[in-house]
Amino acid sequence: LFHRVFKKTSGNGGLTLYLGKRDYVDNVTAVDKVDGVVKLDPADFGDRKVFVQLACAFRYGNEDLDFMGLQFRKDIWIQHYQIYPADHKPAPSAMHETLLKKAGDNAHPFTFEIPPNLPCSVSLQPGPDDKGKACGVDFEVKTYLAKEKSNPDEKIEKKDTARLVIRKIQYAPSQAGAGPKAEICKSFMMSDKPVHLEASLEKDLYLHGESIPIKIKINNESNKTVKNFKITVDQTTDIVLYSADKYTKAVLIQEFGETVEAGSTYDNTVTITPLLAENKEKRGLALDGRLKDEDTNLASTTVLRQGVEKEVLGILVSYKIKINLMVAGGGDVTVELPLILMHPKPQGILLITPTNKC
Repeated sequence: LFHRVFKKTSGNGGLTLYLGKRDYVDNVTAVDKVDGVVKLDPADFGDRKVFVQLACAFRYGNEDLDFMGLQFRKDIWIQHYQIYPADHKPAPSAMHETLLKKAGDNAHPFTFEIPPNLPCSVSLQPGPDDKGKACGVDFEVKTYLAKEKSNPDEKIEKKDTARLVIRKIQYAPSQAGAGPKAEICKSFMMSDKPVHLEASLEKDLYLHGESIPIKIKINNESNKTVKNFKITVDQTTDIVLYSADKYTKAVLIQEFGETVEAGSTYDNTVTITPLLAENKEKRGLALDGRLKDEDTNLASTTVLRQGVEKEVLGILVSYKIKINLMVAGGGDVTVELPLILMHPKPQGILLITPTNKC
């Protein structure tokens, strides 16, 4: 298979970073290894060494804040290796061999293993006037020239670094689980009998852009009229890393003008499709981690491994569907269903598009 590669060269021309892909799959129990190569032109290195690092960081402010002495980026996890003079010698992989052929002479391989307890890449949708990089969780591979591996007092020039942002992503399991079901029986003042509402999904997991059929049964035994009903899909973003921010934004609100008179029933399946395209103006909405201006989706549901500390995950994303009946006389009847939204696993191996952008 012919692999195109991603590469980035430092401003001084001495370092070129090569990666074979930008997306690394988290299979819940393990994550794809990050295999890469750095090509060196050591003429101007002096007494400095070459390091490569992978950092998972949470960005929660614009870079402009940094000039005011505020930290806008917090490392969740970071790992460094020295690759020149050679210190890190990973077991060679097929990806290394491909990249070494591309890079040519004086190229050094490296491998990072991403722990499975780290968050997936998530970005928060900026507002219309926001500038700079989006807030969220990102992963970045960086190679740089320095005298020491990670001395905070050592100034590393931008021209002596090359970096590429990558994504850690999860795919939907091949088998969806049983669909959730919820029901409620609610009584109203001045009515002897209640309104029954039952809602269910065919399965627990849907793919981004897939239509979601919801089976709704209403048995109105009361003496009041159900005027209509509304379906809302809420995205809840739980930022667990630096504070306990938790907020919910509706990504779909759809009204159905179905009337259910006193003493009658309603049994039907209605279909909804939550899409990012309908929510482009909502600041702070969680999106799948984005690379430059590539198309993205609403953030996928966070799938947690058993025993993982929530705090290390940075941002947790979940969804729920609310079915809300409006009853004449000012009452309402509501049930909620959990919803898992994810990407399908691609078939086969995807070819990589070359880029020199981060």
